[in-house]
Amino acid sequence: MSFNYTGTGVALVTPFTANGEVDYDALGKLIDHVINGGVEYLVVLGTTGESATLTKEEKKNIYKFAVQANNKRVNMVAGMGGNNTAELLETAAHFDYEGYDAVLSVSPYYNKPNQNGIYEHYKAFANKSPLPVIIYNVPGRTGSNISAETQLRLANDISNIVCTKEASGNFEQCMDVIQGKPANFKVVSGDDAITLSLIGAGMDGVISVIGNAYPRIFSDMVRAALANDYETARRLHYKVYELSKLIFTEGSPGGVKYILKQIGVCGDTVRLPLYKISPALEQKMHNIMQTI
Repeated sequence: MSFNYTGTGVALVTPFTANGEVDYDALGKLIDHVINGGVEYLVVLGTTGESATLTKEEKKNIYKFAVQANNKRVNMVAGMGGNNTAELLETAAHFDYEGYDAVLSVSPYYNKPNQNGIYEHYKAFANKSPLPVIIYNVPGRTGSNISAETQLRLANDISNIVCTKEASGNFEQCMDVIQGKPANFKVVSGDDAITLSLIGAGMDGVISVIGNAYPRIFSDMVRAALANDYETARRLHYKVYELSKLIFTEGSPGGVKYILKQIGVCGDTVRLPLYKISPALEQKMHNIMQTI
């Protein structure tokens, strides 16, 4: 399938059983739920998938299972990042890319590299990856920001880097990237709550977390906004706006997993050091869910 990185991608959660094992039955149910909700593509084992607490064998099995469960219905992106460039290149060299269309790679976390280090990291990875690469800038998680200048430098210098997922929350930086990007380079939102505004500024879509729970509402909103039907887009946006913020209040993906449990898709178990959300937050989210 052709893939232009527009519309709604969903960063899938990884369902676990009550005793903490990967729940493949629930993962299959989630994939059906999201695809039937009309999204354009799936992202497997991004940070929302709790990849940091999965073993290499678990990751390998999840990547493969997701391809089989999707069964070529929508495009697929593999999350593959790290803060050890050499180890990431080794992972890329032995990864089974069958069924995937692109790779989403989060900026190196914890190390806090400077902009030249970030540039060289992505350059090395893109040269190793046989699939197109999506940059993922999420300074709230990584501890360092990929500047607009560095994102544009990567976009212009490296043909295999085709898109950036911008989750800095910095509107000026986002607009600098949108304004300065090459014509064929895509920019997508990594912040559900401000996606409507960012599409208005010129973004091409979103890689969403709330889309796990409400794929129809959110993907319809994105398509309406991309079609300049902002009356429809605003109506749909405000249906899930409050939940789009609340799901991150006590750490992700605990919030969206709570919603998924309530609607019967999967359980709400997360792996330590993440922890279930508080009863107070559950009640607040439950009350809002009743209005949707």
